[in-house]
Amino acid sequence: MSHSFIAACVQMCGRKDPVVNRDDAVRMIREAASRGATFIQTPEISNLVNRDRETMMKSLFTEDTDPMLLAFKALARELKITIHAGSLSIKNSDKVTNCAFVITQTGNIAARYDKIHLFDVDLANGETWRESNIFTGGSEAIVVDIPNAKLGVSICYDVRFPYLFRALADHGATVLSAPACFTRQTGEAHWSILQRARAIENGAFMISAAQAGLHEDGRETYGHSMIVDPWGRVLAEGDDKPGLILAEINTDAVIEARSRIPSLRHTRPTPVSVY
Repeated sequence: MSHSFIAACVQMCGRKDPVVNRDDAVRMIREAASRGATFIQTPEISNLVNRDRETMMKSLFTEDTDPMLLAFKALARELKITIHAGSLSIKNSDKVTNCAFVITQTGNIAARYDKIHLFDVDLANGETWRESNIFTGGSEAIVVDIPNAKLGVSICYDVRFPYLFRALADHGATVLSAPACFTRQTGEAHWSILQRARAIENGAFMISAAQAGLHEDGRETYGHSMIVDPWGRVLAEGDDKPGLILAEINTDAVIEARSRIPSLRHTRPTPVSVY
């Protein structure tokens, strides 16, 4: 019985216009599907990259009306593929949810995930980010069945919190994900090692599509979408421009990795004494 499929990451350079972003994503998803991909993931905030709160709020849609989400549901149904919208900015009263959607081959939403860890940081180059000024954080992790795998969902900054990924693996995830809009500064320093570490720690595949390049709102993102196997080997990696990466996922490799290094079974509660 086959336990394999072709996964693709859509690497974008998102703009301020949700319709332009929708059309770019749809075009690349169609190309990925024509190359055999049946699981296709887009980056964080696929629908809108705009750090100015006032103009951003004017460009947002609710879940029921978001043009990218509507297009993805129709496309998944048409092409008989699973689409993981890495995240979309969705209007929610006076704030916004940074929400991932896993869409089935019938065009239905199988699961939603709101980003738990919000990126509130001051970087050494002077960049300051306060996602909590715009976004409402989530509180629940999710694992969802997709064909031939169980997908554990996270978003971007979540990748720095290993306990989240261990919880996903403990609940059956064989594929983990952290689609992102990583800054160039932090990406150059940490992106690759974090992706490989989460895969190795949990004996799982890691699939993470990323935003890439210089955006209309002035931010610069790192790109380098990655697909990593459970032994920490990079199966595919993007560069710093929009494009596609694809790789075969065979979840038998998860069983093999977890039998060789059974760390999930060896986890023990560890009391800590502080003196």
